[in-house]
Amino acid sequence: MHDVPAVHVRRTPAGWHLPGIANLHSHAFQRAMAGLAEVQTDPADSFWTWRDTMYRMAGRFDPDTLRAVATQLYVEMLEAGYTTVCEFHYIHHAPDGTPYAPASAMSDALIEAAEATGIRLTLLPVLYMRGGFDGRALGAHQRRFGHDVEAYLRLFADLHARQHAGLRVGCALHSLRAVPEDAMQTVLAALPADARVHVHIAEQIAEVEDCLAVRGARPVTWLLDHAQVDARWTLVHATHLDASEIAGIARSGATVAICPTTEANLGDGLFPLRTYLDAGGAWGIGSDSHVSISPVEELRWLEYGQRLVTRRRNIAVTPGTPSVGRTLVEGVARSAAASTGFDMRDDHVVLDAEAALLAGATEHDVLDRWIFAGNRPVVREVHVAGQTRVHDGRHPLHDVAARDYAAAMHRLLAVS
Repeated sequence: MHDVPAVHVRRTPAGWHLPGIANLHSHAFQRAMAGLAEVQTDPADSFWTWRDTMYRMAGRFDPDTLRAVATQLYVEMLEAGYTTVCEFHYIHHAPDGTPYAPASAMSDALIEAAEATGIRLTLLPVLYMRGGFDGRALGAHQRRFGHDVEAYLRLFADLHARQHAGLRVGCALHSLRAVPEDAMQTVLAALPADARVHVHIAEQIAEVEDCLAVRGARPVTWLLDHAQVDARWTLVHATHLDASEIAGIARSGATVAICPTTEANLGDGLFPLRTYLDAGGAWGIGSDSHVSISPVEELRWLEYGQRLVTRRRNIAVTPGTPSVGRTLVEGVARSAAASTGFDMRDDHVVLDAEAALLAGATEHDVLDRWIFAGNRPVVREVHVAGQTRVHDGRHPLHDVAARDYAAAMHRLLAVS
């Protein structure tokens, strides 16, 4: 794990400099369905009914539409201040489950989008094998996600061999319900030492109950008992934890990827942030389904959710850091290298010092002002590995990406 110095915020003639933000969890294709799942389909609408809409949208993508949607998404991320994205990628095959030629075609589309925009990419091809804890086969809408272990490891090896300065390749286990234990152990044993491991876990109460019923333990407890979870691991969501699981994750050194806007949109629940901070746990943020592409909104609602449930203010603080904004920005900076595999010390964001919401700001309050003082975009420049990717608030591909995205959306929405 790279050493991460304390967050240093300084004002220069260009504006306020702060660290680049790592987006620890993204499903790029879901950018295309943001806002399209907000009509009630069942009086008991939940994550599980939302999945039906998601599956229908996933079934419409091909490499060209995925490339266009991902390019637009990554432009938006950079313009918002994200400099690295962990892409949890599970649309691998044609809709009927037939592999593309090459088998990496959908992954290639994401790599090309990242290279075109200049965002750092941690590509996490997903192992997805079963439809539930009971071992049932994948459903019709899930067939394009599936691999057996041998095919998955071939895909992983191909992608991992292509790593370069802006690309890391890790492993994503979709979830405990989708990956049998023997397959998990085989894949983990085959991974190179530098590969990060990400997994959806404990996002929904139903998932916790099913894991208890079939495996005799809560999901996080089961994982900690059956895998060598350490700082290479990122547990995505981990929303529903008991006290021993909170302590266990913190001891392991793993990072929790919290996705507040998606978790709110899906009705998942609230992560136990205060208890987790007290345990010394590592955490970061992700935009996940991309109902919002803003680190400001993720961080703001991470704190606001805690305020709503506790009916208190200023929750995300530490004894040495009473500023909520600084605590939040330092938290995401500390976890970035372990979760992404990148040393991000050459990434930074420049905020417009002349923006109205930062009027009179000082180094002591600028992070609080950025996160809590409004929604006007104030990111002026974004630098990735020392290269300028956003200037005057715009990415060079802003207009081209938007045009190609619009064309892709028309094709996707025209599919019956």
